Amino acid sequence: MSRTPLDLQALANRTLQPAEARRYLDTPVTDAEREEVLALVRWFRRRYPTPLERLEYVRRAYSRWQRTLGIAAAK
Repeated sequence: MSRTPLDLQALANRTLQPAEARRYLDTPVTDAEREEVLALVRWFRRRYPTPLERLEYVRRAYSRWQRTLGIAAAK
C-alpha cells in the first residue's frame, strides 16, 4: 500500500493520544537501533572533529532548513 503525500502529511501531523505516546516511549531501544545511532555519532565526530566545526555545520544546516521551509507544502 503506497501513501500519497497528503496521507503522509496527515499521519505526521496527527495528535497522538497519551496512551499511544506512552506505548511508543516505553518501547526499549534495540541493540541494532543503539548501534546505528552510535555509528552516526562516530561518523559525525570524524567528519566534524572540533566543537567549532560542529557549530559551523549546525549554523549552515539551520540556514539551509530555513531557506527550504515550506517548499514541500507549496507543491
